[in-house]
Amino acid sequence: MWALLVLIGAASVSAHLQDLSFDGQKVFRVIPQNDEQVEILNFLASIMEVDFWQPDSVTLVRPKMQVDFRVEAEKSFKVEDLLKESGMEYQVLIDNLQAALDAQFDSQARTASHSYVKYNNWNTIAAWTADIAAQNPDLVSRSVIGKTYEGRPMYLLKLGKSGADKKAIFMDCGFHAREWISPAFCQWFVKEAVETYGKDTVMTTLLDKLDFYVLPVVNIDGYVYTWTNDRMWRKTRSKNTGSTCIGTDPNRNFDAGWCTLGASDYPCSSTYCGSAPESEKETKALADFIREHLSTIKAYLTIHSYSQLLLFPYSYTYNLPSNYQELNSIARAASKELASLYNTEYTYGPGATTIYPAAGGSDDWAYDQGIKYSFTFELRDTGRYGFLLPESQIKPTCEETFLAVKYIANYVLEHLY
Repeated sequence: MWALLVLIGAASVSAHLQDLSFDGQKVFRVIPQNDEQVEILNFLASIMEVDFWQPDSVTLVRPKMQVDFRVEAEKSFKVEDLLKESGMEYQVLIDNLQAALDAQFDSQARTASHSYVKYNNWNTIAAWTADIAAQNPDLVSRSVIGKTYEGRPMYLLKLGKSGADKKAIFMDCGFHAREWISPAFCQWFVKEAVETYGKDTVMTTLLDKLDFYVLPVVNIDGYVYTWTNDRMWRKTRSKNTGSTCIGTDPNRNFDAGWCTLGASDYPCSSTYCGSAPESEKETKALADFIREHLSTIKAYLTIHSYSQLLLFPYSYTYNLPSNYQELNSIARAASKELASLYNTEYTYGPGATTIYPAAGGSDDWAYDQGIKYSFTFELRDTGRYGFLLPESQIKPTCEETFLAVKYIANYVLEHLY
């Protein structure tokens, strides 16, 4: 077997994941049963470029864990041979990544303009933020909280009826560039809030009594890059001193156990923590805004994909938060609410034990700032499509997630502190 591994390795280093066609690339799911099989995956990752989807780094792989990863077309048969030879259980989740990529765009909405049931590129989203504010001046306002590394304005929408001393909930989407369903949800949430205000009693009360800050895309440069160059890009697009590798994982870049568990100090890694906490302009802008509004922000919600999870602190330590029982019961009830529409099952719990340890996350950081209701959603699906969720699933995904978010918001309103 090791001879086979060396053989695969010899030809691999030159080929790069930046190839624009994903034709023939495969996504595998394996469940290593023991340390030896984990070691095989580690070795595989050391001799060729393996893009880990779940967990997001080979260093987090443990026995009995479900592992999804993508490999280049010309390596896929050798990888399959290796998995067979090692006796590791595996399945091919996506047989041809390019086909899956093309199949994402299956929305029936045939429009070049903004649509809530299509994936919108950044220019379309940016124009939409101006439009939705202009069309709903009593409920929505837009501001700029900073600029990205490449100089794009970071637009923030504030939703709510104007009033004195209002508390707020902060929600962001699009931390990881390739998680397209995430920004789609932030847009859907804003639409739903303005459309149901005055009709739905819960939403009306929420907007009368609370403000919602919605950051539709955190990692705008990365998101643009997934539309123009590499659909599978995850990180920011900043240059790293002393390295040709680009970008930092913005969700490993916060000052919460920074660069310890489940984060990498290697700039080429997909979980690179950055040169320092808040080294990224995007994470610094977000953190600065929250710090400036700490007296009013009472909940923090961050939207990711995929795996159908509702997580709360901590991820950088196995210690439980002081209000663990409360967070766990909110997550349980919100998951139940979410499942009430399409029976979509979510797993909930503290990040470190529910999926894997990961330091430097925004949810842990917000919680440590004193925002005691801090949650991370990992939206659909559980791996059949992974990051390439078809547009036909945007509506059901957003509808069910909206129910959970509404539940959490209502709970926060009833338990203001």
